[in-house]
Amino acid sequence: MTRILVTGASGHLGSLVVKHLLETESVPAASIVAGSRDPSKIADLAALGVETRAVDFDKEDALPEAFAGIDRLLIISTDSLDTPGKRAAQHSAAARAAAKAGVQRIGYTSIPKPDTSAISFAWEHRDSEAAIVETGVAHTFFRNGWYMENLFMSLPQAIGTGTWHTSADTGGISYIAREDIARAIAASLAGEQTGNAVYTLTGPRPVSNAEAAALASEATGKPIAVDTMSDEAYTAALQSAGLPGFLIDLLVTTNQATRNGDLGDVTDDFKRLTGRDPVRIENFITANADALAG
Repeated sequence: MTRILVTGASGHLGSLVVKHLLETESVPAASIVAGSRDPSKIADLAALGVETRAVDFDKEDALPEAFAGIDRLLIISTDSLDTPGKRAAQHSAAARAAAKAGVQRIGYTSIPKPDTSAISFAWEHRDSEAAIVETGVAHTFFRNGWYMENLFMSLPQAIGTGTWHTSADTGGISYIAREDIARAIAASLAGEQTGNAVYTLTGPRPVSNAEAAALASEATGKPIAVDTMSDEAYTAALQSAGLPGFLIDLLVTTNQATRNGDLGDVTDDFKRLTGRDPVRIENFITANADALAG
């Protein structure tokens, strides 16, 4: 029996991966292990027959035991964005422990173009991938496109004020729904696997901020103007809003990455893994119009 461990199982993506392993891929609950720093947060999975384990990437000495008996491990990248370098250290610790524990394949959630992307944390994904490769364990990298759900960081304010401030210019993002990413990852984890693999999971086309604003305006009935700024002016505006430095860097460099085309590539990897088309942004915005409008 192949045993699959999903880290970060209490999080948005991890919980969806476990859901699709169970419901879409029909993997027996006894073959799935859900990991979390606090297993009490995944008691609902334990009630379904899924084994739960404490998995804390900051406690490397305990990780080999946490990964014992696991054939396929999915390392979901952590949310430690406020401390540059912490995520790379956490993922590297997990990779080393997986090798010690005899894990046969390591999956890792990365981003498109980790070697060259302008996004402030791209280098951490680059180094995390390198650490996994260094173990010599077979690996699958899921280079996840920008979540449609990330629009909740920008559209509600734009809808509320009537203006979307951006320095992305006409650059586009090939948005993909988080659930679609989880669906594709689950299909890979449950499927036949040989050698190493890299999947870049994207939506069907790049969408500019102007088009996303127009779609949101149509769905909510509220006009949204797009204010295209320089990176310097955008940085100053974010500073005036009192945002922390790491978040300002993230937002500005994400706009740079969008402008550069780092998030605009389109692949058919999602369909190859799942046999279906990804959710379209038009449908996502329409379905979430009330929530986006607050």
